[in-house]
Amino acid sequence: MLGKTAGGLYWMFRFLERAENTARLIEAGFRMALTRSSDASSEWQSVLQTAGVRKYYDANHEDYDAASVVNFLLRDPKNPSAVLTITKQARDNARLVRTALTTEVWTAVNDNWMTMTDLLKRPVREVDLPDVLATIRQQSALVRGAMYGTMLRNDIYDFSRLGTHIERADNTARILDVKYYTLLPASASVGGRLDNKQWETILRSVSAHRSFGWLDEGDMTATSVTQFLILDLRLPRSLAFSVGQIVENLNYLADEYGDERESHRMARALYGELKGRDIADIFDQGLHEFLTDFISRNNALGGQIERDYRFVG
Repeated sequence: MLGKTAGGLYWMFRFLERAENTARLIEAGFRMALTRSSDASSEWQSVLQTAGVRKYYDANHEDYDAASVVNFLLRDPKNPSAVLTITKQARDNARLVRTALTTEVWTAVNDNWMTMTDLLKRPVREVDLPDVLATIRQQSALVRGAMYGTMLRNDIYDFSRLGTHIERADNTARILDVKYYTLLPASASVGGRLDNKQWETILRSVSAHRSFGWLDEGDMTATSVTQFLILDLRLPRSLAFSVGQIVENLNYLADEYGDERESHRMARALYGELKGRDIADIFDQGLHEFLTDFISRNNALGGQIERDYRFVG
């Protein structure tokens, strides 16, 4: 496969995953701001920080009110990761690799772009926000379903899944890092207990609230939630699950192309450090230090995949 085609598939699915993650972040921020009415602006600052776009927002805004932040994250062209912007980029990449996609996947991506264009053509009112966010998540699920149901399990599929899981791992790590330390009271110790509403917003940010309830009958604590989101191999948005999927798709590529590259070794090393690790060891190391290191290594892995498979000339 041409590197340009592989890169188009990889980034198409990174952008689609990022749009869905942004919708989940906004929903969690909206819920948390409602419970912290006396300090709602700090929650919206946290959302911008987690999304990695606070510097762009600060360059154009002075206040962190809900309407401004939501508009910035969903549709402001000054935000390079706005949902409307990256949905267009996903569609542009899909056009680039059109001949590598089934009709169903192309139609789902194109429909997603047209739906977002109509949905976000004007600022979103607070009363409409839940429905708008639900539509963004639904459109992402439709593309994912079309891919699962119609694409051959070959290198095209593998590059697409690599994009999804690199982006998903980054998102989960950022949510845990930023939100946990934003919500942690100044007098509390790392690894201590937070209010259930605060843990709930962290879990909802990665669509894991109900799953946590199914699998953990105890109280929500730092240990139980971080164990779930970092190390639980049953959770499709945990760090360990995402990196495991990256290893699996890289292994398929090694079999198909008959060679192994540096990104394969990097992915296995990262997975080896997660699989079977005890959460107490992570707290001993320092949760922030662990997550910062993970984000850096995950980004390096994504960059190495691009170099190994020559996404750019």
